[in-house]
This record gives sequence, C-alpha cells and structure tokens, in this order.
Amino acid sequence: MKSIVNLLIAMVLIAVMAPCVFANDHATSEEVVAKVKDAAVFLNKTGDNGLAEFMDKNGRWVWKDTYVWVIHAEKGTDAAHPIKPKLCGMQLMNIKDTNGKYFFAEFCDVANRPNGGWVDYMWPKVGEKIPSRKITYVLQVPNSPYQVAAGIYNDDATIDELNQLIQ
Repeated sequence: MKSIVNLLIAMVLIAVMAPCVFANDHATSEEVVAKVKDAAVFLNKTGDNGLAEFMDKNGRWVWKDTYVWVIHAEKGTDAAHPIKPKLCGMQLMNIKDTNGKYFFAEFCDVANRPNGGWVDYMWPKVGEKIPSRKITYVLQVPNSPYQVAAGIYNDDATIDELNQLIQ
C-alpha cells in the first residue's frame, strides 16, 4: 500500500512540475528584450565585424527556441540570420504574411522609435510549414545602419502589453 501511495505522490509531482520544466524551453518576452538590447550594444561596438556572430546557429545569439538576427532597413534586407541564412541580402520590404501584413517594413518603422518596438505577424516555427503568430522585438543599433530583432511565438500577448516592457 505504501508503494502505491508513493507512486501516486510521484505522479502528482510530475504532473505539477512538468509544465515548469518544459516552460524553460521557450524564451520569454523579457529574455527577448534583454538579448536584443545586448545585441545592439555588441553590434554598436563591433560594427560589420560582428555580423558573423549572428550567423552562427550554435552561437550566443541563439537560445532556447529563438534567436537574434540583424536587419539592414535602408537596404530592405536581412544582414545576418542564424537560422535562414538564405534571407540575407534578399529584398524583403514587399514580403507579406498570410494576413497581408508587410511585417518587414513594419520592423524597420518600429526600430526607429526611441526604445524600438514589437511587431506581430504570421511566420512558421522552425521546422514547420504552417504559420503561427510571432511577436518580434526590433531595436535600432546606435550609430549604425543595422537593427537587431528577436521574437517568440505567442497567441495571447498584446503589442501594448509588450511595449510596456520597453518603456
């Protein structure tokens, strides 16, 4: 009888703790803001020489289920992307998501705000084909033509709530 009770207790603990353990596999909006700000400081110091670090899918700018990439808004291109390097150099200003939103153009617009900003759009998760709602924080790198960005998939957070994190 004692072993059955212990087994039930163990099962309850696993059921309660599992969401906490697996939640750590997903980046949070707070982590995204911190990483993007760190990336802006790094790229401000290193300039073009630092771009290679953002191409490394095993590097420090890739964590949990997300990554930081670099935009060159004046050219309308990605300057560095660790997951989809083929996007680098491609003209992206006219790309629309499945809802018809010109999200890359919006990245470039919100990056120019004093604290950057968040953009929501539909984009496939890594390894998937069907788009999901992605929210991305974009920030201008000071004294640079570059913007840095990172995002998470989240169906619930509003842009207003997220923008409160950067005020």
